[in-house]
Amino acid sequence: MANSTMVPEFLLVGFAEMLELSVLHALLFLLMYLATLLGNLLIITATTLDQNLHTPMYFFLRNMSILDMCYISVTVPNACVNSLTDNRVISVPGCAAQIFLVIYCVFVELLFLTIMARDRYVAICQPLHYPVIMNHQFCVWTTLVSLLIGFIYAAVHTGNTFQLSFCQYNVVRQFFCDIPSLLSLSCSDTFINELLIFISAMGIYGGCFIFIAMSYFHILSTVLKFPPRERGKAFSTCVPHILVFSVFLGSGSCVYLRPSGASDTVLDMILSVFYTIVPPFLNPIIYSLRNKQVKKAVRKVISRKFYSGKL
Repeated sequence: MANSTMVPEFLLVGFAEMLELSVLHALLFLLMYLATLLGNLLIITATTLDQNLHTPMYFFLRNMSILDMCYISVTVPNACVNSLTDNRVISVPGCAAQIFLVIYCVFVELLFLTIMARDRYVAICQPLHYPVIMNHQFCVWTTLVSLLIGFIYAAVHTGNTFQLSFCQYNVVRQFFCDIPSLLSLSCSDTFINELLIFISAMGIYGGCFIFIAMSYFHILSTVLKFPPRERGKAFSTCVPHILVFSVFLGSGSCVYLRPSGASDTVLDMILSVFYTIVPPFLNPIIYSLRNKQVKKAVRKVISRKFYSGKL
């Protein structure tokens, strides 16, 4: 079907109806956004400058930090500006671009988390084969393939969404454009779109979930055989990954797998915060607090900047 969108623009929902609350929410999210950029930038700098962190695990952590900076930049700055200026209009092309970039970042982040689970599995369960399996060529190629597949996946879902008709009602009940919100606005039959989302969620996201769950089942079985002191070191690299993955996939699934008619604006916005803002915000905190090597490298970066500033 050709693109038969009839509305010239969409209206996004603000964080609150009252101006004071809206400004307060915008400032809070702006602070979280700046903290996210700073935290991820520190991880990128630390894992780049510290030679001890030039391993596959930190290669993917650095890539994920770069992705998280892009991911949170797709939604939060625009939402904050809209709330502070009380201008909630977004053009149809702007909405399409936002949907494409959100899906792209979500999909690639999920693949990165899956690859990182594979990295932890090989490092703990097959340590002698680790340099061979997780070599530099493997890391680069899996990253490039993830980026390419993410582009195709996002393009398919975005194109499929904007083939629908949007006739009159144009209020997107979210602080950014997302597919579930647009499906509830469409005056076309959205069955195919919902079926595609369900199949891709069950196939791709479900597959990643099963792969990660099996990886950590084997990791847990192996770690329990370690001496008590070694267990703590192994868990310190695994627990952050499990926390981030659980928050990310759990909240995203609740938003995208709910029927389009069962929409609750407040609940959807809260869940959206948990899969668009919280993971990028928590990643630097979790990985820094749970990983001594990262903390040490970050301290070096901060102290180096501090002393260079004094000079």
